[in-house]
Amino acid sequence: MKKTKHRCYILVLLTIVTIAGCASAKQVKAPSQHISSNQVLQSLRLTNRYFMDKWPDTGKPIYTNRWRPSNIWTRAVYYEGLMALYQIDPDQSYYNYAVDWGNKHKWGMRNGVETRNADDQACGQTYLDLYEIEPQPQRIKDIKANIDFIIQSGKVDDWTWIDAIQMGMPVFAKLGVINNDKTYFEYMYKMYHHSKVIEGGGLYNKTDKLWWRDKDFVPPYQEPNGQDCYWSRGNGWVVAALVRVLDLIPQDEAHRAEYLQDYKDLMEALLPIQRADGFWNVSLHDANHFGGRETSGTALFVYGMAWGINKGILDEKTYRPVVEKAWIAMSNEAIHPSGFLGFMQGTGKEPKDGQPVSFSSMPDFEDYGLGCFLLGGTEVYKMLNK
Repeated sequence: MKKTKHRCYILVLLTIVTIAGCASAKQVKAPSQHISSNQVLQSLRLTNRYFMDKWPDTGKPIYTNRWRPSNIWTRAVYYEGLMALYQIDPDQSYYNYAVDWGNKHKWGMRNGVETRNADDQACGQTYLDLYEIEPQPQRIKDIKANIDFIIQSGKVDDWTWIDAIQMGMPVFAKLGVINNDKTYFEYMYKMYHHSKVIEGGGLYNKTDKLWWRDKDFVPPYQEPNGQDCYWSRGNGWVVAALVRVLDLIPQDEAHRAEYLQDYKDLMEALLPIQRADGFWNVSLHDANHFGGRETSGTALFVYGMAWGINKGILDEKTYRPVVEKAWIAMSNEAIHPSGFLGFMQGTGKEPKDGQPVSFSSMPDFEDYGLGCFLLGGTEVYKMLNK
């Protein structure tokens, strides 16, 4: 009798556990391991709508530890992504939102037309995009005056940190195209060359095919594991700059071959250091130094790789699985139901900055990370629709 009761108890317990397990399985949605262009577009719309709804006033200053105008580099990178999204999803509200931003800032830059800071010039990328859609001279008057001022100065050592290459270089390229003037192409090359070869002895390591963020990180500086410090998002900025410039300049531009080789080498260097989960670490050669998922750098690498596949520059068999793995990881693990993006490192210049990075952590600025995500996603969308 006791054995019978004991068996009945075990049977009931197993039944309860089985039912609970089934219920739990129904509640938890299994991560998707497949991507479609429609799924990508829905993710882009969701994350972008979250931001546009949160920031209805495009001219509202941004407050973190202090107030900043909303035409600084962080917001400019968001608008780069928005304009990319507009190309594949021509929603008039995107265009209106970008134009309103330009109007609120009178199509100008923080610190005016004589600023040498590339962070101030980044907004010009979107001003120029909007000018091409609707050629109103006031949209590019100030950014052209600023870049002309830079060229006339003869000074080429402004880009002392690699983020600046992405903030400023595409502006030169776009002005060269719009004005059919090679002067802009030649001058941006001189500035790029300074960053790559001269600044701090050169910020590009031709052996590892990666970039040190600025001269403070050139050896003998090392990460805790003894390796060189290659910051993920910093290298992502170089990726974005090269992609955007190569997309703009003519095929016969004098320095195109060098840009293309630098781009291809950087893409190749990223292949073996992708994390098993699809992301890249904030420290590319030290997985244990603030290692973990990080969205902004990963999104920029996806942007570069997917673009290269779409242009026939990169081998699709080699790079597409890497792109898909990274996009699936970001889609499954970084996007909140609200559209907020997690695992986003805050502003800074190295792996330890902007920490902690987690699913629920809020970076000091939400805009630039979304811009990176939109840039990457639009190229993935194009790749899936080839």
